[in-house]
Amino acid sequence: MTALWTSHDAAAATGGRATCRWEASSVSIDSRSLEPGALFVALKDTRDGHDFVADALAGGAAAALVSRVPDGVPADAPLLIVDDVLRGLEALGAAARARTRAKVIGITGSVGKTSTKEMLRAVLSGQGKVHAAEKSYNNHWGVPLTLARMPADCDFAVIEIGMNHPGEIAPLARLADLDAALVTIVAPAHLEAFDDLRGIAQEKATIMEGLRPGGVAVLNADIPTAPILFDAAKARQARILGFGTDGAEAKLLECATRGDQTIVQARLTGPDGAAHPILFKLRSPGRHFAMNGLAALAVATALGADMALAAGDLGRWAPYEGRGAREVVTLDIVHDGMSLDLIDDSYNANPASVGAALDMLAAIAPVDGVGRVARGRRIAILGDMLELGPTEHELHAALATHPALEQIDVLHCVGDRMRALWEALPRERRGRWREDSAAMAAEVHQILDAGDIVLVKGSLGIRLARVVEAIRKLGQSSPDET
Repeated sequence: MTALWTSHDAAAATGGRATCRWEASSVSIDSRSLEPGALFVALKDTRDGHDFVADALAGGAAAALVSRVPDGVPADAPLLIVDDVLRGLEALGAAARARTRAKVIGITGSVGKTSTKEMLRAVLSGQGKVHAAEKSYNNHWGVPLTLARMPADCDFAVIEIGMNHPGEIAPLARLADLDAALVTIVAPAHLEAFDDLRGIAQEKATIMEGLRPGGVAVLNADIPTAPILFDAAKARQARILGFGTDGAEAKLLECATRGDQTIVQARLTGPDGAAHPILFKLRSPGRHFAMNGLAALAVATALGADMALAAGDLGRWAPYEGRGAREVVTLDIVHDGMSLDLIDDSYNANPASVGAALDMLAAIAPVDGVGRVARGRRIAILGDMLELGPTEHELHAALATHPALEQIDVLHCVGDRMRALWEALPRERRGRWREDSAAMAAEVHQILDAGDIVLVKGSLGIRLARVVEAIRKLGQSSPDET
């Protein structure tokens, strides 16, 4: 077992007291899924992590980071006792950052943080050892946890930084001590906590406060709030690379869909200051994926990665569950072609990401002549977009005018907010409206058929994963191999 943290190093980092000598090979906050040898961090959230220390130790944890000796745990158990567990985790993250020579990239944005993080993981994996956040660990405990898990010998680290309220991004960016900062896009999201889009942009721009001197800022040059981002980067004297379609250092020239792939031609300014043509492919249709891929390549090459190798490795990325992953659900194993395509994008939603998902759906061709309907259809099942503030109903209804709807046969809607879209839809595209995901899940067998392509998209709180699972249970599901 290679030690990620020893009791001596962890105590020195946190100022805490180790009850005995121990070595931990990883860091975990979940007693149910921790690997043997992990340091269990007893955070307090909806439940107090101290209540699970005994279970964690019984499950093979090497030690636990606590603020007191928990009930049912002997005083000589392997513990690291600190004044405050979250502050202790942050101290571990800061110490892990300080002891590595890795180039650290921070990613924020209203849409595309997780997919771009995974693109960078793929792009950089051929250039060295990469550490990146698991899942969407991007909040006040997710960022220090990701840093605390960082091996000292990694070459690159990719840190996702999110926010729900003003003032959240800057301290996390400073903790990560960034060599590069990437802002994917600024769009309506979490508007409950902000007055307008400018407020969101100003918060996103605070990621620049974590940039090291001479760091790189890769910024979306196409959005109306781009000047806010660029001004913040200039104030930090960062090297700035814009990405987009108009006058950007990373410029998208052409984006074409070929079946299940996106083929992108671009021009990218390298570290030498020269503009280089570049071609790359993605294993998913979608212009938004193309733009995120271009941003990932801009970051990688700015940090010294081989541009051609990085572009080739980007082709290994594919969306994963809940984030646009595509899979085939076989409805009848006896008869050829009796299947439908499922796009699972059920983890998150805001107007920009829903629009991008609808564009992706519109770009994929269904299959005719295999089901009871005889004609394959493009179908969207959309759930509420949460945290949009006082104009939430107007923002939902506005999706009815999205250009991609011309190519989409029917939209089914879930939730009180999404009823505004349902009522705004033309009758020929208006499917079913149901109050909750359980009701819609019970009806998927009635509204889908072989040959269809179905997109499931909504905020996590609306629980459209139920609908995804119900679709999978219609048949035998397998990952798309394209």
